[in-house]
Amino acid sequence: MKKIISVLSAVALCLAVNFGAEAQCKTFIKNECKPKLAPYIYNGQMNSAVLNQGDMAELMLTFYSNQDYRIVVCNDGLGDVTFRLLDLQGKELFTNADHNYTDTWDFSTNSTQLLTVEVSVPEATTAEESKSGCVSILVGFKEK
Repeated sequence: MKKIISVLSAVALCLAVNFGAEAQCKTFIKNECKPKLAPYIYNGQMNSAVLNQGDMAELMLTFYSNQDYRIVVCNDGLGDVTFRLLDLQGKELFTNADHNYTDTWDFSTNSTQLLTVEVSVPEATTAEESKSGCVSILVGFKEK
């Protein structure tokens, strides 16, 4: 019985830490990331994750014709996070690595298309420096 209680306690602790990190991430996005979309209209989709150094994540998004867009990729203390925009064939359309690791990019599209946003968190230089943090991809739009 003690063993079951210990296991349940460990599971509850893990869930509490995860929920705490998720709530902290949402607060970070609301306060730090979302304001960077102005003057674009936020599309209402909160795409975020807690990533570790060295992690990579991809998100496929639809961009509609005759719209101007702003992509915001921000992070909570993970350094120079790289983001790339790729078409369906994997052709790189943009990388912030060529633009001093900016966290925003504005672009227009003339046709509706499905694109991938790829986010890469830099590797830790030592095991002691390894950390995790919130990474968010937000999209804003406006009519041309």
